[in-house]
Amino acid sequence: MNHTTVVEFVLLGLANSHHLEIAFFLFLGIAYVLILLGNISVISITLMNNFLQTPMYYFLRNFAFLEITFTSTFLPSTLYSLLTERKTISLPGCFLQMLFFYCLGTCTLFHMAVMSLDRYVAICHPLHYTAIMSSRFCLQLILSCWALSIFLMFPPTIMTVQLPFCGPNVMNHFYCDASLLLQLSCTDTGFIEELMFIILIIILPGTLTVTAVSYGCIIVTVLHIPSSAGRRKAFSTCSAHLIVVTVFYSTCIYRYIRPAQRGTGKSSKL
Repeated sequence: MNHTTVVEFVLLGLANSHHLEIAFFLFLGIAYVLILLGNISVISITLMNNFLQTPMYYFLRNFAFLEITFTSTFLPSTLYSLLTERKTISLPGCFLQMLFFYCLGTCTLFHMAVMSLDRYVAICHPLHYTAIMSSRFCLQLILSCWALSIFLMFPPTIMTVQLPFCGPNVMNHFYCDASLLLQLSCTDTGFIEELMFIILIIILPGTLTVTAVSYGCIIVTVLHIPSSAGRRKAFSTCSAHLIVVTVFYSTCIYRYIRPAQRGTGKSSKL
């Protein structure tokens, strides 16, 4: 069979209307600037302030770095396409974006689970907190998050890179999404799709379980604190993390865990 080898992909983006694209550019541009400024401020403050050299702020600093790198895998290219109406991305660029997106996204999930464990030890075992959450152990936890992310997401990504793409080359998305990319291959991708789905099933419920159990123990412990001021102080250290966990996990589960609707429809882009 005669096939034309694909050298680039066309990303349809977020909107078909030029006015909507300008609106999206302004909204996402402001959001990206705030992401950069906010997280760079977090990193700078926690590095310079001697009172913030604790495990909680160490994990927060690493989480801020993750957020900068994760959003930078797709937001700059999305903003560029909205401003210039250039919708194409090269084949190597698409694979690199997909690799960084999934590795950094997976690392973020592991990192949030580690942060919940840190809060569990701090609130439920305060007397042993310093001994358990030593600087060496914190570093090992961070390195484990990165190692597990690469170990789980690198193989299916490399398998996807080796697939033949013969056309069409249009994706209804604003970044290179694996599920859509597999649909464009001119060979059977069933094994890779099942592998990626199994990996996601392991990662999402697994890390969510760690977070849920940690906060379940935290809530039980906090409710036994006699003073209302003590309860408020304990909950105040966890509230922001719980909001981030809720938003991140709800969107990830809605986007990737539903097998029948994976990678389809406008709802996935939203």
